[in-house]
Amino acid sequence: MKTAASLGNGQAIVEAPDSSAWADFNAKFSAYVELAKLRVATLVLVTVAAGFLLGARGASHPSTLLLTVFGTALVATGASAWNQYLERFRDPLMKRTANRPLPTGRLSPAEAAWFGVITGVLGVLMLALGVNTLSAIVATVTYFLYAFVYTPLKPRTTLNTAIGAIPGALPPVIGWAGATGRLGIEAWALFLIVFLWQFPHFLAIAWIYRADYARAGHKMLPTVDPEGAITGRQAAVYALALVPAGLLPASIGLAGPVYFAGALLLGIYYLASAMRFWARTDDASARRLMKASFIYLPMILLLLLLNPMPA
Repeated sequence: MKTAASLGNGQAIVEAPDSSAWADFNAKFSAYVELAKLRVATLVLVTVAAGFLLGARGASHPSTLLLTVFGTALVATGASAWNQYLERFRDPLMKRTANRPLPTGRLSPAEAAWFGVITGVLGVLMLALGVNTLSAIVATVTYFLYAFVYTPLKPRTTLNTAIGAIPGALPPVIGWAGATGRLGIEAWALFLIVFLWQFPHFLAIAWIYRADYARAGHKMLPTVDPEGAITGRQAAVYALALVPAGLLPASIGLAGPVYFAGALLLGIYYLASAMRFWARTDDASARRLMKASFIYLPMILLLLLLNPMPA
């Protein structure tokens, strides 16, 4: 839509775009970007790329990598949209989610649902037609587990974290499948690392926002463990299990000795942070553990990429 402006001296009228229409477009576009949770998706896509590069070992075309990453990004976007669609009645009850596009009315439930369907289907088709069938299958499983199993379980059982850790750990498997067309022990070693890493990470987040989760009726472990004894112990147990799991790539010939030494140090560091959280389960120790989690995973992936063993 355009608006007219007269020059006042009989000359031709100059037309300019309607600024309100442009503002509406920007607002809607921003709402869809927020619905996609791009900041969260970034770490997911890093694990996809790492899994692909480790599987390819330089033997795959860069365009296949881009298709794998972009296709997975669309699938992750679709799953995120459906997660928010299904939680649209609970999100307004939480401070950390009350400003999402659905609670604020910037997007309608139908818009979010259709966006989730379209992006998810496009992502799977991109993987199936541009990469390979196996990567598309793993991506489809990831989508359905996250959106239609994990999300509905959040208000029902504290086991939702364990269920949600499965789709959370599948992105590097998508990458590996995209590069190799198969799922060997190497792919499952990457899966195990990301799977175990998530527990201390999400338990720390759930502890920090336990009051928020309780208001929304989500059964995260800290909402039923007010003293934090079980929450801290579980974080420490999973961090302990991650130490040998982190060394697995070196033991199966996926990574070299530099990776082994670095993974051992990172595992001990993450475990120490989890142990401090167990010893003193408070917001400060939870934030330290969350910070440690953001250091551990990118560094592990970097070490894998810097010190891979020949295929």
